[in-house]
Amino acid sequence: MTQSDDTRPTAALLGPQRLAPTLAEACEALALPGDARVAVITAGWQERESEHDELVAALGRPAVNLLLHARAELAFEHDHALFEAHRAKQDQLKLLQGLYRRRLRHAMDSARELLDLTRRDHGPFADGEGRTRAVVELEAALEEVRRLDRHHLSCVLEVERAYTELERPHEHAVVVEQREELTRTLAGCQAIAVAGGHVATILERLKLFELGPALARLPVIAWSAGAMALGERIVLFHDRPPQGRGDAEVLHAGLGVFPGVVPLPHARHRLLLEDRARVALLARRFAPAACVALDERCGLHLLGDARARFTALPGTRVLQEDGTCR
Repeated sequence: MTQSDDTRPTAALLGPQRLAPTLAEACEALALPGDARVAVITAGWQERESEHDELVAALGRPAVNLLLHARAELAFEHDHALFEAHRAKQDQLKLLQGLYRRRLRHAMDSARELLDLTRRDHGPFADGEGRTRAVVELEAALEEVRRLDRHHLSCVLEVERAYTELERPHEHAVVVEQREELTRTLAGCQAIAVAGGHVATILERLKLFELGPALARLPVIAWSAGAMALGERIVLFHDRPPQGRGDAEVLHAGLGVFPGVVPLPHARHRLLLEDRARVALLARRFAPAACVALDERCGLHLLGDARARFTALPGTRVLQEDGTCR
């Protein structure tokens, strides 16, 4: 991580806000005046997206809810062809995710077994860098996982490209009308706040109404699933889901507002951070991106116009390739 005292933050990536809100502090760090109007995106809350009073109070600034979920539902209601095409696309993505998950399970099992072996293997070196054969094979197994991640993401993006080229959702009259309303609203805003919730819904609504340029132009505060949707890759994770052990999965490409970061909200509840093997595999798998544990009162401030450098708030931990968090 790069720190810079003379560069003002342009975006804030935060942990969960419900129990310990830090939105007002983020606004201060972004130098947003007390009367700055903030566009709020709560699409991830779906049917509850208008229940934003606590969020607005935590911001301490005037706000307007863009109501992206409701706008999308209105578009689908008035344009049945768009709804059917979108549903067919989602069905394809769901199928891809299931197939990827099946392959991933075996690839991760192999990597875990080899990592365990490296801790016990003190046999002869296999290469000029002093690595044992088990270490060499572990890196090969991790590369297989990375290759599978890249393949899956490529398939997902191909489905998206085919949908966009065939259906041209951004050209449908009802979408154009909603986007024009959003453009007028955003013209009067000085920042955008993206809340958590259902990450796929957040991403879909942001893409449908083409809000990428606005997110690149205005200061951004995002937390939980909102932060995930704005990364380069959306990574789903849970080490102890109800159905048993879980492996982190690449879901989709994010909007890339936060480059070089894999946001991991609610990390202390969803990850076995004391399990150094699991931490090491996760950190090594997504390197050189930093896997950041985003718990309450944690976060990053991104610096400069390129948003390629960041500084961590006190207490924010990054998963390390040696299995520690610091």
